[in-house]
Amino acid sequence: MDNQKQNKPKSHFPFRLNILFFSVFFLFSILILRLGFVQIVYGENFKRDLERKETITVTNPVPRGKMYDRNLKVMVDNVPKNAITFTNEGFSSRQMMQTAEKLASLIENGTDKVTERDKRDYWILKNPERAEAKITKKEKALYESKRLTDIDLYALKLERVSSKELAEITVQDLEVLSIYKDFNSGYKFTSQIVKNEGVSDEEIAAVSENLQFLPGVDTTTDWDRSYPFGLTLRSVLGKVTNSKEGLPADQLEYFLARGYSRNDRVGKSQLELQYEEVLRGQKSKVKNVTDKTGMILETLPITDGKTGKDLVLTIDMELQKAVDKIVEEELWALKKLPGTALTDRAYVVLMEPNTGEILAMTGKKIVKDPLAGEEEMQDDALGTFTTTYNVGSAVKGATILTGFKTGAISPGTVLDDAGIKIKDTPLKKSYAYLGRLNDIEALKKSSNVYMFHTAIRIGRGKYEYDKPLTLMNKNAFEDIRNHFASFGLGTRTGIDLPNEQFGYKGASRLPGHLLDLAIGQYDTYSAMQLAQYISTIANGGYRMKPHIVKEIRSAASRSDELGPVVRAINPTVLNTIDVKKDWLNQVKIGFRKVMQEPGGTAYNSFPNVKYAPAGKTGTAEAFYDGPMRNQYKEPPPVINLSLVSYAPSDHPEVAMAVLVPWAYQGDNENKASLKIGRRVLDTYFQLKNQ
Repeated sequence: MDNQKQNKPKSHFPFRLNILFFSVFFLFSILILRLGFVQIVYGENFKRDLERKETITVTNPVPRGKMYDRNLKVMVDNVPKNAITFTNEGFSSRQMMQTAEKLASLIENGTDKVTERDKRDYWILKNPERAEAKITKKEKALYESKRLTDIDLYALKLERVSSKELAEITVQDLEVLSIYKDFNSGYKFTSQIVKNEGVSDEEIAAVSENLQFLPGVDTTTDWDRSYPFGLTLRSVLGKVTNSKEGLPADQLEYFLARGYSRNDRVGKSQLELQYEEVLRGQKSKVKNVTDKTGMILETLPITDGKTGKDLVLTIDMELQKAVDKIVEEELWALKKLPGTALTDRAYVVLMEPNTGEILAMTGKKIVKDPLAGEEEMQDDALGTFTTTYNVGSAVKGATILTGFKTGAISPGTVLDDAGIKIKDTPLKKSYAYLGRLNDIEALKKSSNVYMFHTAIRIGRGKYEYDKPLTLMNKNAFEDIRNHFASFGLGTRTGIDLPNEQFGYKGASRLPGHLLDLAIGQYDTYSAMQLAQYISTIANGGYRMKPHIVKEIRSAASRSDELGPVVRAINPTVLNTIDVKKDWLNQVKIGFRKVMQEPGGTAYNSFPNVKYAPAGKTGTAEAFYDGPMRNQYKEPPPVINLSLVSYAPSDHPEVAMAVLVPWAYQGDNENKASLKIGRRVLDTYFQLKNQ
């Protein structure tokens, strides 16, 4: 019995059970440690993945800087307006379409921008199965063998959407499509304007109340440019692209490289373009926290936007308006006179001769309305520096000084005004025989012949009546042109506006054309060049860079205030004409006699005026090359009129250039430039006294 007990085998069950319990305990321990590690290290990431919250940084536009005139009157302002925006935060096409459908039920939106291609895209998106059925088995096989691409198949679908199928699209569908197109026109995480024209308060309220159902949609305040002075100087102030235009296609890479978004509004012409970097401002940045559907749960500001810097211009808007009115009235009056069928424009520039500040720049043009068939006046202030014409005797001051500098003549040189006859060419003469003249009298009475002899001497030619004229100085044209350029004639003035033209230079080297060059009847010049030229003489020989911006200021915290000056535009001397003081005084005396002494070509228009002007008239025989030129087999001859002046003659404070192209035909002299110039200078000093 005892032996039987001793020989009974032992049970291994407790040991195996312990091993099992220990294994389970070990595995649970590993699981708990892993869970703890995951929760501590990756908990926030997994939580975000679970809730699918995302933080998206978006930028919002800010108003552009304002523009003021020299007296701090607002010329260009910003007007706030309601706007509805959309930010693509990575939504699918289906999600954006659903949002567009909801938004279309809350706002009114035009459909004029929807194209035929947009409709086909929309039909395919709304009818995927029917669109897929348009692809044949053979085409699918080609796709499987990679002989056709996704793009190829989609193109086939587009082509096969029938007119009947397109007719299924309703007016409501078109509104949805229009909004959907706006959604797609932007880039991810960039706010895109959906509607900012005529957005009613009711629409803003309806959208705001339903933002939780409109992922990516938001309401904001947008702005538009406003012009308190209406159309005055609008062509010079420039334009800004709208939210639909965005960045100009021809400057896309330029702006993108500077941190712009494709739908940003930018200056696209003149001052708005020239000073874009100053006016643009700094966008505000906000962080939108969204849920997994794209709905915005929270908006957190990152940086406040900064309104663009303001420009203070050199322009005096009261003076500008007055000069505009004068030119308009005189042009209309001119059109009633005989010989003015081709007359349609006039230009005036007023400049502060010692600083180059532009006080007023007026250009007016009469055009025919193609619809109404009636003539109307349009602003053409840009023409003061973008169009050039033969200006005639106004340049004779530069001719005399060129003669002095080259040694061709000296102060007091007397020459006979008898006409010049070059073999096989017509007689070249002054408007009348003026006798023997010195340089001062030649300017006062505007002798052409005196300038002809000066040009011949510059060219080292020997003149004999009715004999060929040969010039020994082969660089005579360059010599005169280079000296003229030192005054600003025939070269860019450097004005702070784009697209300035320097004018046409005649290609002929015939001696007769050198004589024409000396009296302003060969090369062409702009009104701005004339203003720079007369300013250079008025201020003692300094060619000042003309500028239209006086100051750049930071935006003020209040709309009715001005911010501090960031940068003042100081006067810039481009060059000096490098002449002796007594040489320049000779020209100044001649110019004073032109306007203040009987016998001067402008005296009858300025008899005994208190502001004592000095200047030079110009009459150029030219050929018409205006908008009606196609009506003629050959360009008809016309007369251009000009006037350059400064006042007072002893202490100049204003310089003026007047240019009236194609002022008349034939012998119908009308003195248009003198009439305009007298009224403009009268007005300047009247406003100054007020």
